[in-house]
Amino acid sequence: MTVQQGGILQVYHAGPLCVAGFGGKDILDTFSVKDIRDELLELVKDNQCETLALDLTGVTLIPSGMLGLLASMRDLNIDIHLYNPSEDIREVLEITRLNQFMHLHDVEIPY
Repeated sequence: MTVQQGGILQVYHAGPLCVAGFGGKDILDTFSVKDIRDELLELVKDNQCETLALDLTGVTLIPSGMLGLLASMRDLNIDIHLYNPSEDIREVLEITRLNQFMHLHDVEIPY
């Protein structure tokens, strides 16, 4: 697995399947949703991404703006997978029914 570090995101794999994460860091107060959006959109467009897998290892909560961003990705025909979401994130996704179009997985991500 090759890890590319740019701004906020660590990109583990790029191509039709893009896998990116936050390096095990929480995103609640650390990062701007706008900056994350810009990086994700660039990653998706530059790599003709069809499936975006976001590693949420170490992320305890997702800001509402980030949920909106992920929801809007389906307008781009991007299949969203979330790796290692916390129980709190799973609960929010269930309450908002976003779990109906986001695929949740527990996987090992070697850093």
